Order: sequence, then structure tokens, then C-alpha cells
Amino acid sequence: MTAMLASVRSPDEAEIAIAGGADIVDMKDPSAGAFGALPIARLKEALAAIDLRRPTSAVTGDPSMRTDAIVAAVQAITATGVDYVKVGLFPPDRDQRAAIDALSDAASATRLVGCLFADRDSDPVRLVAPLAEAGFTGVMLDTADKTGGRLLAHAGIPALSAFVHAAKEHGLMVGLAGGLEAPDVPRLLSLKPDFLGFRGALCAAGRREAGLDAQAVAAIRRLIPQERGEAAGNVDYRLLSARGFHPDNSDPSQTARIFVRDLVLAVRIGAYSHERDAPQKVRFDVSVDTKRPRGETQGMGQVYSYDLITDAISRIIAEEHIDFVEKLAERIGAEVLRDVRVDRVTVKVEKLEIGPGGVGVELTMERPDRAAEQNPVLAMLDHGGRETS
Repeated sequence: MTAMLASVRSPDEAEIAIAGGADIVDMKDPSAGAFGALPIARLKEALAAIDLRRPTSAVTGDPSMRTDAIVAAVQAITATGVDYVKVGLFPPDRDQRAAIDALSDAASATRLVGCLFADRDSDPVRLVAPLAEAGFTGVMLDTADKTGGRLLAHAGIPALSAFVHAAKEHGLMVGLAGGLEAPDVPRLLSLKPDFLGFRGALCAAGRREAGLDAQAVAAIRRLIPQERGEAAGNVDYRLLSARGFHPDNSDPSQTARIFVRDLVLAVRIGAYSHERDAPQKVRFDVSVDTKRPRGETQGMGQVYSYDLITDAISRIIAEEHIDFVEKLAERIGAEVLRDVRVDRVTVKVEKLEIGPGGVGVELTMERPDRAAEQNPVLAMLDHGGRETS
């Protein structure tokens, strides 16, 4: 499961975040920049108000990439008792690596999260291994310029998937943030990050320097399932409930068919040796039967977006050369069926450069049994924001 991180600047905002269901309370000063730190006195006030009810994090601020300044900021924030310390790692590469090396000792005493920035760094994956080797607890991909577009404007789904996968391969907790909006949430949930971070989406009119708005917090919370445990039968109704669906309104008339038609992409596909020389054009048609609650659609949580289909396709074709169209269709179908709202998917994959017409495969898959997943970060909630030994 994915946790919801809410950035706050005061005890009052912390209360709104907790009441709205935030899993992690993050402390920063949005008026001091994208990564502005709260003064230590205000940070202590917020921590006292939270009183171990949630795991907490705090940013080190936007110091120059001088290692002495970064280490001093980490030490000062660690002394407050915050659970996670988020360190901004800004290019150039030599400064980032120097900061990571300088923090290896601090990483043994506190949970450090290295924050990288998709709008400043073209290859953040390269720093995942050094962070793990230095003893960091986690890594986060964010945006530095909050006026320059949200995270998905700077990194596509395949790139974000690769980042999350690399972090997990190296044993790091991984988060995504950066101007995230409600429609981004289901797309990013499919990547299974450990947490998603929000500020602007939780504020009045989406303005990150405005105060937290309880209704906005609740709207984002509804999009991120909180339930933990195993699925019941073929459908995890607790997860469906978190997304606005209830078993008592699941009559057959409440099925929606979502589709993507005539999507043509360049794909590395084919069993012949000459097909490995270059990508070829492939057309995709995908039709998805989904559950939906009775009545007028009320929010994003009730919508299975076509973005989820196109994201699945783009992520899968970016991973590797695929020999058979059947394998590609099966992988797309299995990915779509991971969403508990999906009952059935039909996938048509058509190679367009083989002959005078299209050739390919069309298959239909129905959802298998699936158990809900666990997120180690959320386990801290059962211990008042502290791990137990």
C-alpha cells in the first residue's frame, strides 16, 4: 500500500492533516522556497502538537551544496526527534555525491531521505545506488520549481517506474512528489511507491502557500486506499470502498467500459533477428470493463482513467524487447487487471509493418484472485510514529 505524506508549516496545519487521514506529516516552510525549512523552534512546536500520532519528516532547507552546511542542517533537525530527515540533493553531480558521502555517518544515526529533482536532474536513477551504499533510508523524486509544472511534466511513467524499481531493488523506501494533482494519484499508485507527497493539492485553490484546506485534504485521502489486509474472494471490497465503491450498489447496470483505440507506438518486438534492429509500429486497442457506483460520478476515486491503460502500455514497452505479440498482450492485460475495479480486459496488439495488412493477436482476460499489499512505512502507525525493536 502507498502512504499519503502531507507537508505542513504549523501545528494547526498538522491537526488538519492528521484529521484528514495523512499517514506521514512532513514539515516545511512553503514561503521559503520549494524546499524551505521551518525554524527549529517552530519545528519543535509542530512535533509537540503531533505528539507521536503520526510518523514525521522535515526538510533541511535550501542551503548551498556545501557539505558542511548540509551536515549541520541534518544534525540540527535530527536533534528535534523527527522520524525522517529529507535532504535536498541538487546538481551538479559532484556536489550531490560529495553530500551523500559526507552524510554516511549521519545516516547511521537517523533516517535520511535523499530528495532528487526531476526538473533539475536528467538521470536521478544513477544516485540510487550511492544513497543505499551510504546508509540512507529512502529516496524521493520531487520538483524544485513549483511554477514549472508537476512531476509528470518532467518525468514520464516509464522513467518514474524505473526510479521506483531501482529504489526498491536497493532496499530504499521511495516516494514521489512535485505539484501532484488528483488525476495523477491513480496513475502513480500503479507504480507502488511507498508514499506520495502533497502540498499544493491540499491547500485552498491549489495554492501551496495558502493554508491547508480540510476538504482538499479529504479529497486526496479518498484517492489513496488506507485499508490493509487480505482481499476477500476475487475482489478486495475494503479497497473498493476506499475508492468510492460498495458491494450493495454493484448491480450489473453499474459497469462502465473504458477504451483506448488506434494507439500507435514504436515497439521493440518480434522473434526474428531482423526485428531486433529497430522498433516497429504497433497498434493497440484495449477495452476495460470496470465496476462503478450507482448514480452520478462524484469524484476522481470513482473513475478508472484511460491514462491507466496508456501508462501500462508505455511502461511495459519501455522495459525490454518482447518476442511475441501474445506475450505483450498478456502483460498489458495482467497489468490492467491489477486494479480492483477491473473485471475484464480485452487487448488487441497489431503489428503494422509485417505485410500489406495488420497481423497480431486479440485476447480477453478476467481478474484473478488478488491479495492486498502491505507497506512497511504504514506499520509505524501502529507504534505511534516510532518503530519498535
